[in-house]
Amino acid sequence: MDWTERLPPRPWLVRGVVLLLVVSLLAPSAVSAITYDQEESNLTKGTIEEPANGTTVISVQGYHFQGQGNKKKPARLVAVGPNGNIEWVHNGSKEGASWFYDVDPLDNGNLLVTSTQRGGTLVYEYNPETKEKEWEQFLEIHDTHDIDLINNGTQLLVANMRAYNESTGQNDDRLFVYDLEDDEITWEWYFRSHYEKKDGGDYTNDWTHVNDVDKIGPGKYMADPRNMDEVIVVDRESKEVTMKLGEDGNYDTLQEQHNPDYLESESGDPTILVADSENHRIVEYEKRGSDWESTWEMGSSEKFNWPRDADRLPNGNTLITDSSNHRVIEVTPEGEIVWEFYSPWLPYDAERVTSGDGSNGPTMADHGTTGEYQVSGSANIDPGTGDRVKMSVLLGNTFSGTAIEDDMREYGEVWDQATPFIRPIWMNEYAFIAAIFAILLVLGWLVGELVYQRRRIYYGVKHRFA
Repeated sequence: MDWTERLPPRPWLVRGVVLLLVVSLLAPSAVSAITYDQEESNLTKGTIEEPANGTTVISVQGYHFQGQGNKKKPARLVAVGPNGNIEWVHNGSKEGASWFYDVDPLDNGNLLVTSTQRGGTLVYEYNPETKEKEWEQFLEIHDTHDIDLINNGTQLLVANMRAYNESTGQNDDRLFVYDLEDDEITWEWYFRSHYEKKDGGDYTNDWTHVNDVDKIGPGKYMADPRNMDEVIVVDRESKEVTMKLGEDGNYDTLQEQHNPDYLESESGDPTILVADSENHRIVEYEKRGSDWESTWEMGSSEKFNWPRDADRLPNGNTLITDSSNHRVIEVTPEGEIVWEFYSPWLPYDAERVTSGDGSNGPTMADHGTTGEYQVSGSANIDPGTGDRVKMSVLLGNTFSGTAIEDDMREYGEVWDQATPFIRPIWMNEYAFIAAIFAILLVLGWLVGELVYQRRRIYYGVKHRFA
C-alpha cells in the first residue's frame, strides 16, 4: 500500500469546506458591524401595557473589565417616550465620561448629570433641547455617584466615596456641601467620626461606598453608605446621626443597597423606599415609634438582578432600575409590569421627568397595599438584542418537563447576564453565537490540521527509511 493512502483523502476539500463554514458564520458579524448605530443600538422597548406619564430619562453606567478608561461599553443618557420610543441619546463617552450615575430632572426642563472622568468628577446641567451643557463644575474627587443641587441651586450636596488618604492613613469618605458662588466647601461630615475601621468594606479602598445623598428637610441629609448595609439621616448643625435603618452585616434588613428615597406617611411616619440590591428586591420600611417595619416588598432573585433605583410615582406605581437585567420597569403596587424598557449596559438611575427627582407618590401603607409581591408581565427580552425571548426562557421551554430543565434554565440565566458585558457593542446575539462557533470550528480545524501534518511527516519519514 502507498503510504499516502494511509492519510485522510482530499485534505484540500476539508479545508475548503471549513473555510466556507467560517465565512458563513462570520457573515452575521460583518452585517452587524455595518448596521450598528452607536447611539441607539441595543435599546429596546419591552412590555407597554399603557403609555407612561411623560418622558423617562435613564442613565446608563457603561461597563468594561479593565478598570479605568473609555474603551468600554459607552456611558449614555437615554430619553424614552411614553410608548417606548427613543427621543434622544446623549453619549457621554464621546465627551470623556467614564461612567454616568445620578441624573436629576430640574424645574427648567434640564438635567443635572453626575459623571466621573479621568482625574475626578464632572457635574453639569444638560439641556436636552440644545444638546449643550449650561454649566459644569469639575471636582477632584474619585468615582462619585451622586451630587444634588440644593439651596435654590447655589450649592452642591456631594456624596464623596473612595477617599482614602495615604499620606495621613485616614479614610476621608464624607458628605460635603460645595458653594458654587464662593467656589469652596462650606460644610463637611466624615464617616470616620461615626464608624469604626472594621465596619463596611476595605478601609484603605472602598470603605463606605456612599452612593447617594439627599436633602430631605431643612438641615437634614439622608445618606446611603452601601457597605454598612444601612441608610442614615445626618443633622447638618449637630452633625449627629438622627435616624438609621439597618446595620452592618444584618442582611435580613438591607444588603448593599442603593439610592434610598424618603417618603412620609399621611400620619407623619418616616418611610424609606430603597433598592435592596444584593437581596434582589425593592423594599419599603416605615418607622412606627422606635421600630422600622417592612410594609412592602417587591421581587426576588428570580425576577430582579441587582436593582439599584426605585422611585414612587404619583399614581402609586414604582419605577425600578433593574441594573443587571439591563432594564427599567414601571410596576403596579401588586407587581404587574405596565411599562418596560431595555437599556444595556448597567442602567443606574431612571427618572420620570414629569414627576421630578426621586419619589413623589404615596407610601404603600397609605395606598393600602402592603405585603410581599412578585413581578409579572415582562416581555422577557434578551437585553441588548431585541430578541423577544431570553436564552433562559428558550432553554427552559425547550427542555420543559425533563430532568435537566432547571439546569438548562440556570445555564441560560448565566448567558443572559454575562453576554451583554462580554459581547462587542456592535455585535448582536446571533452574530455573537455564530462567531463563537466559527472560533471553535477554526480551533478544531487547526487541531485536525496538526494531526494530519504529523501523520504526513511520520509516514513520509517511515517510507523513506523503509
